[in-house]
Order: sequence, then structure tokens, then C-alpha cells
Amino acid sequence: MPARSRKLLFGTLAIVVLAVAVLATTLVATQPSQAAGSFGSYRPRQEYTEQVTESFYLPMRDGTRLAVRLDRPAVAGRAADGKFPVLWQHSLSIDRKPEDGAGPKTGGIQTMPTLTAYGYVVVQVARRGNGQSFGVRRGYNDRLEAGDAYEVTEWLAQQPWSDGNVGIYGCSNTGDAAMHALTVRPPHLKAVLAGCFSWDKYDAWRVGGISAQWGFGPSRTVEQDLENNPVDGDDDKTLLRQAAIEHQKSTVLADMWREMPYRDSYSPLVSSKFWSEGSVGSYADQIRASHVPVYVMGGWRDELRGQGIATLLNVPGSRLLIGPWKHCENAGFALVEEAHRFFDEHLKDVDTGIDHEPRIRYATPDSDAADATGLTWKAAETWPPAGTTSSAMPLDARSFTVRTGVQCPTDPGSGSTIQPCPIPEAGASWAGKPLGADRELTGTPVVDLTVRLNRPDAHIFAYLEDVGPDGKTTVITEGRQQVSLRAKQPAPYTLPAGVPWHRAYTQDSRPLAAGESAQLHFAMLPTSYLVRGGHHLQVTVTGYDPRETGVLPDADGARIEVLNGSAVELPSASGK
Repeated sequence: MPARSRKLLFGTLAIVVLAVAVLATTLVATQPSQAAGSFGSYRPRQEYTEQVTESFYLPMRDGTRLAVRLDRPAVAGRAADGKFPVLWQHSLSIDRKPEDGAGPKTGGIQTMPTLTAYGYVVVQVARRGNGQSFGVRRGYNDRLEAGDAYEVTEWLAQQPWSDGNVGIYGCSNTGDAAMHALTVRPPHLKAVLAGCFSWDKYDAWRVGGISAQWGFGPSRTVEQDLENNPVDGDDDKTLLRQAAIEHQKSTVLADMWREMPYRDSYSPLVSSKFWSEGSVGSYADQIRASHVPVYVMGGWRDELRGQGIATLLNVPGSRLLIGPWKHCENAGFALVEEAHRFFDEHLKDVDTGIDHEPRIRYATPDSDAADATGLTWKAAETWPPAGTTSSAMPLDARSFTVRTGVQCPTDPGSGSTIQPCPIPEAGASWAGKPLGADRELTGTPVVDLTVRLNRPDAHIFAYLEDVGPDGKTTVITEGRQQVSLRAKQPAPYTLPAGVPWHRAYTQDSRPLAAGESAQLHFAMLPTSYLVRGGHHLQVTVTGYDPRETGVLPDADGARIEVLNGSAVELPSASGK
């Protein structure tokens, strides 16, 4: 078989991968070291100069075959003798594609297989109904997938090249998959690194009862699935085609989400109240009982950042990293070094120093920050950080007409990295006074609106914005709430103090009567952001967002009145 080659970058090292049934990869050879690292920096000496790769099918308890790719340490072109800890990812494809949360935008996660140089076996397993695997995808992070994760974890622990210590990692849907693996408590699962996942699926996919603008995949055609690389020995893609044909019976996720407008909605497509089944938080007791260390990562420009904070507050001993990033990005930060440090601590019993450090690390960007380069990382033990205070920004009475055709002035992106944009013409804006000094906003802003509509229902969007002296407007954070689902209840899990929660059951829906006003109390997404002196804060309220996928049929032309007494509670860091 002719060799195929490609280059991977790991730090400053070029790693050449030769892809055959068993691949030989040249790394730089040095001696192992037990030296401790520090936050975001961990460079022990490498132990192996080569890597071998193979792929195959692994049957599950019901006979469904999952595609597996193994990357193993090697010597002289052959897998190294000995037993090693194992890291694995429950992905959409063993090719590690962007939609797995493992593509170019997440350079760190993509290069995790280079940890074979440090004595790890690194494994990709495509989830059933996806990629090269057979089977049907019933839902999205359902109990079938969790059961598969249990089997895979225990199978990995029992292999002759495994020392029985297994860690799982992932971001986006693979972050969800990693956390769901923990919910079934495989005995040999020792550590979890998960980014940008949903603790509460309803609150992630339907913030304030309003449909998200992402999360409708993966639904692929046979032809798209055939673009995947087959497992070893399936050179003519016969097995890959068979698997792709099976995938066509999978649940169409867009249809499933659409038929579940309430948290207690039942989906006939999957015969389940799937918001509960698919939520990591539904299994909080199992996660806590496992005592498995969890490291959560997120970004201040990712819509799931609040989900990571909820995880931190509900899983004792968990750790949290949040940078100035979009979904699953890590620009300016050595994510793989930090992941390596975490896994060495818990799979190799190396004292890397990580367990002696604060639980939370976060960066505070301003309007000019594109990544973590040059930013100061801050530490905290609780969220919000100790000493955080809040103050109200009052909003006087104003009204506006909803215009559903308003577009973003710049490209907001697409999919899971889509960003909010300033659209003052779509609603009403309230500007504060220019700041005399820098002000750090760290925590969760909370919106308190009294509104009156000329419709029974509306979608309300609120944006907190930074306006510079030159008029440049940057959206700091945002929140949204469907008026009919405004009723508040105590959350079934811990949230930051003062953050409201809406149960959003079918019985909680209460449209407005003619002339009736309603009080809305909802959270914006958490943030840490530095507003520079000379800039001013602005709040914009609209009845439409250009990214919206579930616009109400009668939204256009609706009249929304914001009444006196409305305000936004702004969190400020201590002394800022």
C-alpha cells in the first residue's frame, strides 16, 4: 500500500505522519521528566520518537460496530512494548473533523494525538450513526451513546497495551459526549476534559424559550459520509457505504428540536422527554458520586459559557478555564499543554502542581482583544469571584416596533461560532455616561424589564454594549426571553447567586391579555470584560435578532413598550 504523509505541528516540533495500515510518525526524542509545570505551560521531556496508527471496527453490546482509530507510541516502526494510560474522544468521525469540535478552529484538541510522544495511547471512536461507525443516531448525546461510552472505556482499560487508566476529552458535541460518559460511571474512567458543552440542554438550545441558531446537525447524506476515510482494510469503502446507508435512518435533529418547545415536551421521534434525557445535569448525582476530576473549558464569546459555569458550581472539585474565545477556540493559549498537565496528574499520578492551584482561571478582554495573547489570566475559587458587586443601570420608558428584516452590519459568522451584532435600529437603546476610568464587568448581568405588547407573545432580546469615543459598538453579552415563558421557579441545581431560572413547562406558558403588562426577569450570558475609560455602556432591547431561527409568525410589526422601573443589574469586579 503506498504511504500517505501529512505534517502536524506540536509546539515548535514538526511531526510527520505516514498513514498506512500501521502508521509510523517521527517525533523528537528526549528523556522523560517528572518536572512540574504551571498554568498553561507544561513541557516534560518526550519519551517516544514514533507513533503507529491503526483503525478497525469494535462491536457493541447490540452488535453495532463502532469505528476506532488508535494512535500508539512506537519504536522502530512498531508499537512500543509496555502498558500506557489511554485518552479517547467520542467523536462524529475518526478523522477528527471541525464539526467534532476537533478541527482547525480548535488546534489544541486536534493535536491531542501527539501526546503519544509522552507515553499515552490516544483513541478516536466515532459515535453510532456517525462517521465510519454503523448504527442509527437516535438523539443527540442520548443514553445509547452513554452506554457505548461505558463499553468503550472498559474495553480500552482491558487491552494489553493499556495500564487501565482512561481519560476522555472533547469540545462541543464531543465535550457533551465526554460528560455523558461520566454519567454512566465506567470504573476505569479517571479524568474528564470537556469544553463548550451543555449542562442543561434546554437552557443551551432554547435560551429563554427561544430556539438557538445552531445545533441542527449532524444530518449528512450518503455522499457526505463517503468523504470520510474508511477504516483499515476497507479500501473500496464497502463498509463505509453500508454504514452511511444505515445513518439515513437517524433522527433529523432539527425536527426533534422543533417539536419540543417546552422543557417537559415529549418527542415522538425518540419516545422521550429528550431535554431531560440529553442533559448532563440530569445525572448530577451520578457525576458527583464518581469523584472523577473534571476540567471544563469555555470562551466568553461562546453561547455555552454559562453551561460551563453551572457545571463548576454543581460538580465539587471541578476546574474551569474561560478565555476570550468563540466556540471551542483557544488562540493564544497552550491548551494541549494544560490538558497534558491535567491528565498526567490524574492518569500518571505525577504532581504537576495543578491540584494546588485555584479552581478557576479566566481572562478579561476589552473591545480590542482577539485572543488570549498578552492578556492577564486571573484566578478565583468561586463564581462570581469574591468581592463582586452589582449596580443597576436604569432604563426609562420607551417603545419600538419590531422589524424582522434587520441584518447585521458585519458578517456575524455561522453555526456554533455565530456572534451577536449591534442593531440599535431594531429596537430601543439606552446609553450611560462616559466612564471616568476603566470598569471591569465580571459576572452575570440580569435584565429586569416591565413590558407591554400589542401581541399575546414576543421574543425579547437584550444586549449589553461597549461604545467607544469613535462610536464603535461592541456587544459585551446578551440575553433573551420569550414573554409567555416568563414565570420564574427555583432551579433544580445551583446557579450563581441572583441568577433567575425559568422552568418553561407546558403549563407555565402564559401569553398576555390585551393591555396587560408583564415583568421579565432574565439573565444575560456571563461575562468578564473591561470597559475602558472614555467609553460608555449601552443597553439595546429588540424583539428580533438577525440570527434567530424561530421567529414568531406575527413578530413583524409588533409594538413593544418598555415601561418605567426597568433596569439591568451590572456585575463589577471588586475595586473596579
